[in-house]
Amino acid sequence: MRNFFGLTDEYQEAIYEQFFLLKYHGGWSVFESYNLPINLRNWFVKRLAKQIEDEAREIRKARKK
Repeated sequence: MRNFFGLTDEYQEAIYEQFFLLKYHGGWSVFESYNLPINLRNWFVKRLAKQIEDEAREIRKARKK
């Protein structure tokens, strides 16, 4: 449900997803994630995703040997 001046449910869900990723994979608290500037939080989430992809690729390579 969209509030007149509020955030959409989809936007809030995306933010919660970022908080979850930073908490689950990075050990950040929700408070730490919430208080990051948005651009910095987005950078950390993108960098974390890249790290996870790189590690998964290396694991696949090691299993093929």
